[in-house]
Amino acid sequence: MVYFNNYPGTVAGSGEYLSADRLRADMTDWRAVGYGFVVMVIAGVLATFAPVIGHVGAGLIGGFVAGYVAGGGLLSGTWHGLLAGSVSGIVVTLLLAAFGGLVGLAGGPLGGLLGGAGVLVVGLLLTLLFAIDSALAGAIGGVLGE
Repeated sequence: MVYFNNYPGTVAGSGEYLSADRLRADMTDWRAVGYGFVVMVIAGVLATFAPVIGHVGAGLIGGFVAGYVAGGGLLSGTWHGLLAGSVSGIVVTLLLAAFGGLVGLAGGPLGGLLGGAGVLVVGLLLTLLFAIDSALAGAIGGVLGE
């Protein structure tokens, strides 16, 4: 059940619970995004054995899962795949930037700043790329999930 107060036709603050079949079409299904995120993380960890191909494949698989679980057609699948790819990319980027900053501390405070900032910039660009392939796969998943 999803708790949502401001659904049209209900009194705000009424505490009405909505089932998944009553969710509006323009709402984000965060459960689908979460599934896509978890699949991307697991596939990304397994992808370390095939560095470039494996990580692109992880984005495709996770985006497809997010789109398929969300259903709702092409646009819904694209949106949910994009969100799953973006969330996973941002989380991984922040973790790597923190690690880069810690490793860079060997070069002093300036080394830590430059190490973390460099990883952060590259990570944000990779987040954009991963979001795009996840959105494409999410579109296919959204069409097949109907």
